[in-house]
Amino acid sequence: MPRGRRIRCMLAVSVIAGAICGGTVYAQSDTPTNDAPNPYRTIEGWAKLPDGRQWGSTSSVDIDRDGKTVWAAERCGANGCLDRATGEIKKMDTVFHFDENGKVIKSFGGGMLIFPHGIYVDAHDNVWITDGQDNAPLPAGGRGAGRGRGAPQVGPIGPRPGATKGNQVFEFSKDGKLLMTLGTPGGAAEPGYFYQPNDVIVAKNGDIFVSEGHGAGNNRVFKFSKDGKLIKSWGKLGTGPGEFDQPHALAFDSKGRLYIGDRNNNRIQVFDQDGNFISEMRQFSRPSGVFIDKHDIIYVADSESQSVSRNHNGWKRGIRIGSLKDGKVTAFIPDPDEKATGTSAAEGVAADSKGNIYGAEVGPRALKKYVKK
Repeated sequence: MPRGRRIRCMLAVSVIAGAICGGTVYAQSDTPTNDAPNPYRTIEGWAKLPDGRQWGSTSSVDIDRDGKTVWAAERCGANGCLDRATGEIKKMDTVFHFDENGKVIKSFGGGMLIFPHGIYVDAHDNVWITDGQDNAPLPAGGRGAGRGRGAPQVGPIGPRPGATKGNQVFEFSKDGKLLMTLGTPGGAAEPGYFYQPNDVIVAKNGDIFVSEGHGAGNNRVFKFSKDGKLIKSWGKLGTGPGEFDQPHALAFDSKGRLYIGDRNNNRIQVFDQDGNFISEMRQFSRPSGVFIDKHDIIYVADSESQSVSRNHNGWKRGIRIGSLKDGKVTAFIPDPDEKATGTSAAEGVAADSKGNIYGAEVGPRALKKYVKK
């Protein structure tokens, strides 16, 4: 892009948030975007678990390749599947496939996952899950002191003493057969992996990307080949371009650019698939979850502004929707609990081919569906 055009483009961004020039997304304003209309109505209790089972915390939701059925993972009716007093992982299934009416098609994962956190359904209908905690025993005479409800002690960069399971990424067939495992059981310190993996996504060529760091230690993104061999990693704790403070969510746009929800930095960073920084976006608030559909409509879930540490003052929690073509926030589904003091509203987000939105909630422990009014 000629230098004069680049300067004019960047100046335009200071006036009109969301400008895109020459296919590059430029930095956005920090002014809260709370005033977009809400054209959606909420359907609570849409997804029904079997045998009257109650939902636990969930941050994991994605759409099947059919464009209409929904995958989600929940945490055994609580905020984790590990009984830390006994060290046993609960045997109940954690990964669910729902039809359009919210009925379970298939479930699996019982006894395998401690803290299902991120989910992705790839082009072959395989289901990827990140397990973001480990089974390290509690310190003598105490309980964990991690962030979030019921979270264990944050601990070092990893692994923690006594950890033998967790902090891994799993690939399943849609029938629940384990196909691939990435990472060391219980976690690993740098240059090993993972410690607190947050999300996973697979590119069109089969390359696998995993983001790591949920409150302590590493803040990195990994790139693997389709057969699970590490290609590279990038990132460290910080606020600059290519630095992260809790890279919590991953999504690709139609051009294959990688969007990373850099949650504690209240921004989305945009990279090419070699890890080269392109730009950042701030108008979609504090990103816990990011989803981009085939039309480059972006859906961003903010579950923490003004209710969790490092408050994002002036910004309201909820789901913001916009287009990557102009970067504007065009719709906003607000958190109905404006007085929440912890994580609230959707943390994970996805949208089906009809534009229905699904929000996976950690605090309220629910999977909600949103449809146009």
